[in-house]
Amino acid sequence: MVAIGLSADAVARVRFAISPLWETIASIRVLRDPGAHAVHLPWVTRTRQKKIGGELWRLVRAGPAYVPDFLTPAPAGLFADLPAELDAMLATPPEEVGRQLGGPPPDGLLERLAAQITDYFDAAIAPDWPRVRRLLEAEVFTRARALAAGGVGGLLNDLHDQVRWADDTLSVAQRWCTADDVPAGGGLVLIPSVFVWPSILTVSTGRSAQLAYPPRGTGALWERPAPAPDGLAAVLGRTRARLLVELSAPASTTALAARVGLTAGGVSQHLAALRAAGLVTAHRDGRTVLNIRTGVADALLQTAGRRPA
Repeated sequence: MVAIGLSADAVARVRFAISPLWETIASIRVLRDPGAHAVHLPWVTRTRQKKIGGELWRLVRAGPAYVPDFLTPAPAGLFADLPAELDAMLATPPEEVGRQLGGPPPDGLLERLAAQITDYFDAAIAPDWPRVRRLLEAEVFTRARALAAGGVGGLLNDLHDQVRWADDTLSVAQRWCTADDVPAGGGLVLIPSVFVWPSILTVSTGRSAQLAYPPRGTGALWERPAPAPDGLAAVLGRTRARLLVELSAPASTTALAARVGLTAGGVSQHLAALRAAGLVTAHRDGRTVLNIRTGVADALLQTAGRRPA
């Protein structure tokens, strides 16, 4: 059992992050033991022949087993990018790397690992990253609504059946590692990760603890997308119904246009009609405006025979 003490200050610093590095490391555990991650067998079948650097393969063992924490530094911001995450890994002090490995690290180890991770990501993860990222984005937005409605306690207690928060302590049902209290000024980074399924992983080194958990919808990740329900298409039109299906995760107008094969201007007109009907809202994320399906749209899709992702 991992028990992470969360001070009041730390609870105020709970945040989410989407991490390609976490997905990369977790996916290697899937390849090591596909039977424990049956949901991902379609991906394993396509990926098992991809080359993984020898040092990376040796360090990332099948679970339950310890994976060195320096391989997954806490991501900065909500949407991390792999080069920045690898820079953070490369900045790990040699003494900390040695402590986690149980002995002095070989010269140039982190640099070789960074190259091996990059090569493996490009070959095994990048082709599916847009699909994976859409699911992760949908998870973050869903959980953000849950946080607003039920607070931190409700959020943490609904993450996974191995996770419970009570009396300022986050308890995680794991047997192979321990975790320290989160220091004052630190926080907790929640990282949805499809390849972590069906369990959870924790990292407690550094100022912020990390908890990687499987997002909702992971079980359907590798299924072919279903078409828009005929009944809904008859009412809204096939294009607008298709856009609602595609908005299982927030997306920009440009991204939607690429998916449905229309111009950005044409998609923008359809989205305007959907917004006027209360089926879509817009949310600004930096310079990008993301379109988000509303609860009313989710209910319509469910009634029409398609369960919202």
